[in-house]
Amino acid sequence: MWNEVLSVQKFSEFKFLRQKPLAGYIVDFYCSALRLVIEIDGDSHAEMIAYDEERTRVLNALGLTVVRYTNDEVLSNIGGIYENLSARIWGEAE
Repeated sequence: MWNEVLSVQKFSEFKFLRQKPLAGYIVDFYCSALRLVIEIDGDSHAEMIAYDEERTRVLNALGLTVVRYTNDEVLSNIGGIYENLSARIWGEAE
């Protein structure tokens, strides 16, 4: 995810931090300029739905947008993730 999406030229003007502590949680990726949190959910998250919902609620209350992708999406559809983030950040898909 880091090497193939967040560090590419198109997103280079935004500083994404990895494993950023926020509101008592550690988020996978965070960009303060965009107020954007990106979470990569592995298989264990299927058993943590209520926890993830609360975590998202707390982060949203801070004015942050939380975007979640599954580990399977990262492994099998990195291009789709790139397009989705482009649309969210720039308002258009490539």
